[in-house]
Amino acid sequence: MRNIFTKAGIAALVALAGLSAVAPTASAANGDLVISVQHRDRHWRPDRRPDRRPGCAPWLAEEKAARMGLRRVRVVDVSRRTVTVVGFDRRGRDRVVFANVRGCPLIRR
Repeated sequence: MRNIFTKAGIAALVALAGLSAVAPTASAANGDLVISVQHRDRHWRPDRRPDRRPGCAPWLAEEKAARMGLRRVRVVDVSRRTVTVVGFDRRGRDRVVFANVRGCPLIRR
């Protein structure tokens, strides 16, 4: 008998929750149509250009490699995933590989 009352109580709670969720949306249908529009330029900052490429720019990879201690740096390969820079350090020729994403994170040296 207790099982039947439990199931009936749960069914009543579900029905009550369903009615409370429908009530606010039904009250907006009386002709007061509210449209919320988010503007695309809401978070626009003047220092950001919309045409900026999201990947790692070759000149930025060269600058990062030079700051890491390489001399006479140059970009030798740019692929979809990596930007490879070669140069010389104290021991001789060295290669640095950056990820081709924003900020040019270092993959391997």
